[in-house]
Amino acid sequence: MKPFLILFRPGSDNEVIQKMSQENDIVLLYVEETPLVFARIEEISPDVKAGWYHVKLFILQLPLQTVTWILRDSYINGDTFTMGGKKMKLERVVCPENAEKEDLPLKKNLAKNDSRSAKVISLTDMKKNR
Repeated sequence: MKPFLILFRPGSDNEVIQKMSQENDIVLLYVEETPLVFARIEEISPDVKAGWYHVKLFILQLPLQTVTWILRDSYINGDTFTMGGKKMKLERVVCPENAEKEDLPLKKNLAKNDSRSAKVISLTDMKKNR
């Protein structure tokens, strides 16, 4: 069974606060509060200790590698923990839903400005002139 955790804000009509990272999610790994590298969660399997999980991460940098960490569910959910004396954190990366909508005004302005000074250059004519 794959772990799945949803946190609710009390007294707010079950508004979702945060969803625990799960398999195939992209996370950003922080070391000492500095973002270091992106990784994809390949597998989350329960450990023998309750509330702990084996988390297999595919590190998205060269050389490609996988690591397996034993983490509490709260650490998978973004709480800070220490590893080798260094503060670490996993932050789930979510694609912005309105990324294209935000770019539309910029694209329209660029199109207006470019159309006034646009000039078609024929590569065939350039070859003939040489």
